Amino acid sequence: MRPDVTLQPLDETSLRELLDAAVADADPLEVMPPVDGPAGWTAGRRQAFLDFHRARSLSGEPVETTYVIRVGEEAVGAARLCPIEDAGHAVEAGIWIGRSHRGAGVGGAVLRRLFELARAGGARRLFASTTAGNTPMRRLLAAAGAELARDGQEIMAWADLAEAGF
Repeated sequence: MRPDVTLQPLDETSLRELLDAAVADADPLEVMPPVDGPAGWTAGRRQAFLDFHRARSLSGEPVETTYVIRVGEEAVGAARLCPIEDAGHAVEAGIWIGRSHRGAGVGGAVLRRLFELARAGGARRLFASTTAGNTPMRRLLAAAGAELARDGQEIMAWADLAEAGF
């Protein structure tokens, strides 16, 4: 595992760094829900990115816990854990990594850390989804012992955290 990859809990200061990383190295549709308007990182889309994270992770009643993925000191993406209602101590994991840092072991290090954080938080199962074309993440999830199921172009994975390979 890469020791230079860490997860830092999101705060207002790191949120600005996360936006800068997204603008420099990701398409908006890879990192946030769709926003009406022209393509690209418009001023409105940048504000929507900030508003999205403030509402979901930085509010008085956060929906999920978001982490800034760092390689060394550099913000390169985000990871999250979100409790799943009515799923018996389960969390949903999500990851996005800037394009220039993909394929270098960052995703595997982040996924391992998310498994650790989920266990430490009392979760028993972890859910993740990805696209059918995201072969590296599919391999990582399978290596962790997750059961993968395909629904069209979406791959859904469930891992029992007590038995997971990470």
